[in-house]
Amino acid sequence: MSIPAEHPRHKLNELVHSPVRFSIMAALAKAESLDFKDLRDAIQVSDSVLSKQLAILEKAEFVKIKKSFAGKMPRTSASLTAAGRNVWAGHLQTLREIAGG
Repeated sequence: MSIPAEHPRHKLNELVHSPVRFSIMAALAKAESLDFKDLRDAIQVSDSVLSKQLAILEKAEFVKIKKSFAGKMPRTSASLTAAGRNVWAGHLQTLREIAGG
């Protein structure tokens, strides 16, 4: 008797699978980097929610946060790291496998 193959859901990344983090990763995958305000508006969350979720993704080394100043105004931007892009691509591929694509 053969052992059935493991279901693809076991390959999903739990950090990425959260709806807000999934949305962050999707938005950042489409751009080199995004300003904090643009990202917040794109995924329609509050500053505090975005900040908390970005910190989780940064700790996992999926996202890089860059802080700078435009004159006296602080600017924060986010971008996917190489590891983040790889995790995102793998996560999407797994979703396609589950959906039968």
